[in-house]
Amino acid sequence: MKDLIQYCAADTLIVLFWDKPETARGTVSYRVVREDGTEQCVTHSHCTWEDLTPDTAYSFRVYLGQEQIYTIEARTREARKQLDVTTCGAVSDGKTLNTQALQQAIDTCDAQTTLYFPAGTYLTGALDLHSHMDILLEEGAVLQGTSDPADYLPKIPSRFEGYERLCYRSLLNLGQLDHSKGPVCEDVTIRGAGTIYGGGKALREATEAVETEAIRDELAALGDRICEYERPETLANRARGRLINISNATHVWIHGLTLGYGASWNVHFIYSDHIVTDGCTFRSEGVWNGDGWDPDSSEDCTIFGCTFYTEDDSVAIKSGKNPEGNRIGRPTRHIRIFDCTTPFGHGLCIGSEMSGGIEGIRIWDCEMGPTWSGIEVKATKKRGGYVRDVVVRDCTTSHLMVHSVGYNDDGEAAPEPPRLSDMRFERIRLLGRFLDNNAGRNEWHDCPPIEVKGYDVPGYEVRNIAFSEILIPHEAMDNELQYCENVTIQSKRT
Repeated sequence: MKDLIQYCAADTLIVLFWDKPETARGTVSYRVVREDGTEQCVTHSHCTWEDLTPDTAYSFRVYLGQEQIYTIEARTREARKQLDVTTCGAVSDGKTLNTQALQQAIDTCDAQTTLYFPAGTYLTGALDLHSHMDILLEEGAVLQGTSDPADYLPKIPSRFEGYERLCYRSLLNLGQLDHSKGPVCEDVTIRGAGTIYGGGKALREATEAVETEAIRDELAALGDRICEYERPETLANRARGRLINISNATHVWIHGLTLGYGASWNVHFIYSDHIVTDGCTFRSEGVWNGDGWDPDSSEDCTIFGCTFYTEDDSVAIKSGKNPEGNRIGRPTRHIRIFDCTTPFGHGLCIGSEMSGGIEGIRIWDCEMGPTWSGIEVKATKKRGGYVRDVVVRDCTTSHLMVHSVGYNDDGEAAPEPPRLSDMRFERIRLLGRFLDNNAGRNEWHDCPPIEVKGYDVPGYEVRNIAFSEILIPHEAMDNELQYCENVTIQSKRT
């Protein structure tokens, strides 16, 4: 992957972000200089410039020490007129259902309009966005999803846990799912200091109850095969919507918000590209499958400067499930994750739905110390597909795993096992233990700092994995390696 610098812009705001150079080790300082000589010094590979002039070009230079490593020309957007949702009939009392008023306001917005939410709580069901939208939630504004599944009908084509299927609509919906096509929705910004919350646990439970009744005969026919699923209630829960569902979209920017309590995953994007999320806080304590940010058969997407308090994975990188994911064959690639913190939850996972392939993953400067899974690459024997070209640098986490798993293993098997190969983990501090905070337990458990475990099929061992400058506590357990080839570990006990 070629090093790059990019930016996102609003009318008075530019956020720059760039790749950490391979020569940069540990915590480093960057100097970012604007053409007028104004400069900022930062210790992370992103920088925010505020109070700028609309529709104006700016030039920036980024230095690492004395070396100029990047230059970029960036331009703010034209100023837009604001459409205050309260002038469109929305009521911010947290009790009035605003779905119709908000959808009408969305439908009237054009590329010269910012949809503006002043402080207050706006109760709503599912909303459908369109191209060239700018949504701004001021501090104290809460877009709050209801807990009634009926408010998220009719169902729409989507993908959940690797399978394309009809799902309830999410709180915010962008694009229309079609794995044979490219983007159908573009240029959407959702930003501000406000909050977007879904119906959370109550909506999940209500959806499960409705769907369990709807598929009662299918569940009965499964018999003992129900044990292939993560839980007996897994199948009914696959119809859940998310908080923000992005399908076949390009150039979507989510900035500065507090996001959480979807009925399942929070930001999920499928068959999409150039999705950028930064400066957000994700919350989903108490929500089963409460992932934060999930790229799914998507490309050239970036998340940075975010904090996660998620009941499940903070980030989960996916590309479909056996054998449908193999057949569709749309990989997830070129994903960048940096300067993120996870003090609660499962951590950062690649898989387990990875049958379309995953490659070109870059992770750096993340703090994921107590997480359940740490940084994990996982797949079941049925998946097929591949994960390759993963580089993780300068992070703290509980443990590192590149391994086969046996759960969430329903469905027809792919023709061959997955191939997991060609990964580098450099300058990682491992705790050798993780915090189980599911259901509020908050219990620490010891674990192998490094686990590499492939498949007991010749030719499908985990291959070409390098761990260098790894710090492990003296008292930590031994590493575990099985069914693997060309694995090198250079570590130090501290």
